[in-house]
Amino acid sequence: MKKIQNTLMTIILASSLMLCLALLFLILFYLLKSGFSNINLSFFINNPKPFGEEGGGMLNAITGTLMTVGLASVIGIPFGLFSGIFLVEYRHHRLADLIRLLTEVLQGLPSIVVGIVAYAAIVLKAGHYSAYAGGFALAIMMFPIITRSTEEVLLLVPPTLKEAALALGAPRWRTTFTILFRTALGGIVGGILSSVARVAGETAPLLFTAFGNRFFSTNYMKPVSTMTLQIYDYARTPYESLHQQAWAAAIVLVFFVFVNSLLAKYLAKRLSGRR
Repeated sequence: MKKIQNTLMTIILASSLMLCLALLFLILFYLLKSGFSNINLSFFINNPKPFGEEGGGMLNAITGTLMTVGLASVIGIPFGLFSGIFLVEYRHHRLADLIRLLTEVLQGLPSIVVGIVAYAAIVLKAGHYSAYAGGFALAIMMFPIITRSTEEVLLLVPPTLKEAALALGAPRWRTTFTILFRTALGGIVGGILSSVARVAGETAPLLFTAFGNRFFSTNYMKPVSTMTLQIYDYARTPYESLHQQAWAAAIVLVFFVFVNSLLAKYLAKRLSGRR
């Protein structure tokens, strides 16, 4: 009887895996079929043309994505790392319980709510949409991911390493950064890259902050477009050429997430193996 149950569960699990993989490959196939023909040099180096005209590219959106995600990383990564370290080093402190609760709430918060908060906090007070407002909204979304991943990875480090360093007379701060942090560096980097991939595909917060801009801009004080915003705008137009560019942009985003995930796994293994 147990052998039959074991075989049955193996079949169910294998079938579930095959179904998930089939759906994934179906999505990838449809994306490649719909937009691969539009991925060329012009797509990356040219700005959009007026609605109705053929050609053009997404240089403005690619630049805007790099700007907003880059700013979000500058803001979100340090705060997330230090918060994660605090949760491990002072896990019985009252403030640690509050931070842990806030990160759990932020992780479950709909992204559009984050956009509204950033809109009220920055856009309304400044009187205009901007790239830095978009970066701030994405940083809020990165913070809980990095905080929790850092905490979980640091908790996996054997406590004997820390005890040995303290017994040798090393200060607590040095023990944290040279022993714990370095030992868990692979997992921490993986969590950071995962958070970057997560926010790079967000649209809702940017609708209320970065807003979108069909012209090329590197000014953080002005509205900018991102690839997700441009996909959203192109998908609503009646022009087939813009629909194809939207599919091409979706392929680029999927490729970015895929490469980011592979890089996170590679660095996690490489850095974890280095002592």
